[in-house]
Amino acid sequence: MDGEGRPHVDGFPQNPLHRRAVGLVQGQPGLLLGSRGKSRPSRDRRRPRHVPLWLVVAALHSHRLLADHLAGTSTHPPHRLESTCHRHLALFHPPLPPSPTPLAPRSLQAQTGWLQHDFGHMSVFKLNSWNHFFQHIIMGAGKGTSSKWWNFRHFQHHAKPNIFKKDPDITLPAVFLIGDTIPVEWGKQRRGSSPYQWQHGYFFLLGPPFLLPVYFHFENLYFCFKRGLWLDLFSMALFMLKFHLTYYPMMGLAGSAGLYFFVRFLESHWFVWCTQMSHIPMEVDRDGEKNWVQMQVEASCNVKGSYFNDWFSGHLNYQIEHHLFPNMPRHNFYKVAPLVESMCKKHGITYTSKPTLMKAFADTVRALKKSGQLYYEAYYHI
Repeated sequence: MDGEGRPHVDGFPQNPLHRRAVGLVQGQPGLLLGSRGKSRPSRDRRRPRHVPLWLVVAALHSHRLLADHLAGTSTHPPHRLESTCHRHLALFHPPLPPSPTPLAPRSLQAQTGWLQHDFGHMSVFKLNSWNHFFQHIIMGAGKGTSSKWWNFRHFQHHAKPNIFKKDPDITLPAVFLIGDTIPVEWGKQRRGSSPYQWQHGYFFLLGPPFLLPVYFHFENLYFCFKRGLWLDLFSMALFMLKFHLTYYPMMGLAGSAGLYFFVRFLESHWFVWCTQMSHIPMEVDRDGEKNWVQMQVEASCNVKGSYFNDWFSGHLNYQIEHHLFPNMPRHNFYKVAPLVESMCKKHGITYTSKPTLMKAFADTVRALKKSGQLYYEAYYHI
């Protein structure tokens, strides 16, 4: 307890400047995050429901980690400052500059994707209107995609990560079944039409290669036409026009179209592995009404930070911190990670962090193989 009667949490210093934040919940033992009330209590009795996330938020505010936007990047280590500035300067580059190799446009497109992700989470500018504006410009004129479509998908993912039929990122049962529970249910009911026992193999053929070039293209266009998002469609048309005008003089129409889809093909591999390594190996189930903190932490995993890992994944190697504090500027994730891990350890919540990207990638394939085998055994009553 501190001098004013407020409890301490290991690693979370109390700051008198935070009396306003602390005062909102002063006198409570902790926030009942995700509680449905006495009539609908949490079904998971293994974890405490009282998770004092308000103490964490107060500590973060004391260090300005939730409010440290563009103006605060000079306070960060040089390699993170360089990485952050590179992504912000990408705003002023053409979407796919002339290059003799698709590696340069692929890299820029991937990093532009991480940048729009920052804007979508309101973590670049203090004014949300500015974040919305720049996300729309980057997604439309910079990537040929609708920002509204992306947010529609992505916000569902953040609301219910790894929840079957509520998280679109892991719900594609026509091709893949993920987790330990759903494959067994479907196997016993003899549902599904794919050879899921081989999904860890055909994932390399259908997952990374086709997600961006094929699946996302159709879903994006369907979403825009169905909702009449004509401004988004106009922005996407401008991107395609700019792309082909850039490369047509050098490669012709067929060459520029081929380059476009090849860049999307390469970018898709980058995107899929960076995003799915944090969720596919984790718990996937139906909505069991866990408290919000436990659901976010146990559906995500981290990969140890490094200059390359942070750059390559857009700092999404700190996936747990990103899910707990989605509007936190990414260059602060590494600062709050030890505090979050301390909180999870104290309250019995599993905090998973992997040492390398290769380990995370391999665990993704192992998880797919395990889920497919569970389906096969349940289907044939082995």
